Amino acid sequence: MRILHINKFFDLHGGAEMYMHRVMEAQRRAGHEVHALSTRSEKNLPSPDASSFVTRSHLDRSEGPAKDAIKAMRFLWNREAEVACQQALETIRPDVVHLHNLYHHLSTSVLAPIRRANIPCVQTLHDYKLACPNYKMFTEGSPCERCKGGHYENAIKHHCLSSGFLPNVLAALEMGMTKARQSYERTVRLFLCPSRFLQEKMEDWGEPPGKLRYLPNPVDLPTIPASRGGGYLLFVGRLSAEKGLDSLIEAVAKMPELIIKIVGRGPEEARLRAIAEKAGAHHVEFLGFQSPEEVTRLRERAEAFVLPSIWYENASLALLEAMADGLPCLATRIGGNPELIEDEKQGFLVTPGDVRDWHRALRRFQALSSESRARMGAISREKVRLTYTWQTHLENLEICYNEAKG
Repeated sequence: MRILHINKFFDLHGGAEMYMHRVMEAQRRAGHEVHALSTRSEKNLPSPDASSFVTRSHLDRSEGPAKDAIKAMRFLWNREAEVACQQALETIRPDVVHLHNLYHHLSTSVLAPIRRANIPCVQTLHDYKLACPNYKMFTEGSPCERCKGGHYENAIKHHCLSSGFLPNVLAALEMGMTKARQSYERTVRLFLCPSRFLQEKMEDWGEPPGKLRYLPNPVDLPTIPASRGGGYLLFVGRLSAEKGLDSLIEAVAKMPELIIKIVGRGPEEARLRAIAEKAGAHHVEFLGFQSPEEVTRLRERAEAFVLPSIWYENASLALLEAMADGLPCLATRIGGNPELIEDEKQGFLVTPGDVRDWHRALRRFQALSSESRARMGAISREKVRLTYTWQTHLENLEICYNEAKG
C-alpha cells in the first residue's frame, strides 16, 4: 500500500507526532510505501519528502502587521499547503491518506485536493478539534461545551484559544467555515477515535456515527514489570490548568510521608510551586523536564502513577505507559480515564478537582499491602496486553484503511 500521512508538525512536538512517526516506521517495516506532508522546521526528523513540506508560521508571536495578516489568512486557508497536497497526490498517487492534526498551520485547505481526487482518507482524532475551536473542550478552569450547536462566538467571549482578541476571532471563523462546508465530513471516510468517550462525544456533537471507529492508542509493553519500592508517587505531563495538579498538591500537603514527584514543565509551574511552598509541602518535588530514559527510570521505582486531570482526557499515553509498566494508577473519573482505570482494579478513580476525594484515595492507596499493589499492577499490564499493544493497533489500523478503500 502507498500511504500518505499529513500532519502540521514533523518533529517530535507532542503525542500526535510521536504516534505518527511510530506508525510510519512500523508501516515501512511491514513493506508499505510511506510518505509525509508537513511543515518545514530545523527540528524535523529526516524525510525523503521534506522538499515538498510547506512554510511553518510562527503563530505564537507577532512579526509585524504585514506578516501577521498573511499568517491570519493562512490560518483560515493555506494556499501553499493546498498546492503542496495537490502535487503530493499527483506524484505519490497514494492508496490511502492518513490525516492527523491539520489546524492552524496546514488548515483545511489540504482537504480539497483529497476530496477532488476521491482518495480514501482516514483521520486519527488526537484531540477534540473536529468539534471544538480550542481543541480541548476546556476553558476558564473547567470542561466547556458552550460551542455545541455551532455557537463558536463563545470562543471569542471566553478567550478559548488565547488571551489576545484576534486568535480567538480566527478560531471562531475557522470553525464556522469548516462546519458550514462540512470540510472534514465530506472528505474523511473514517474518523479514528482513541477512546470510547471521544467517539461518543463526537457523535453527541453531530458528527456522523457511521464514520466513527474506535481505535485505541497503543503502547509498548515492557518484558519485565516495574520493581516499584521507591516510596514515591509519580506524575508526568504538562504543568497546565487542565491537569488539575493543584487539587492533588492540596490533598497531599498534610501527608508528608507520601512523596510526589512531578515531571514536566508548563505555564502553571510557578503557581503550583507557590501552592506547595505555601502549604509547606516540601515532599512534593518538581523535577522539571526529564529525558524519556529518565522518565522510564522514575516509573521503574514509583509506587503508583497519578493523573489528576480536570479536562476530558482522551486516551492518556502517560497513563497507558504506567499501566504497561505494571503500576497501580490513581486517576480522575473523567474523559477516557475510566476506560483505562477501573476503581479498585487497576487503581482508584477520583472525582476531578475534589481535594477531599483525592485525600481519601491517597489514604486508601497507602493502606494497601505490597501484594495488593502488585496485583493492581498486574491487572494493568494484562489490560494493556489484551487491548493496547502496537501489534493489535497496527492490525486494526490496516483494517480501517481497507474499510475506507471499500
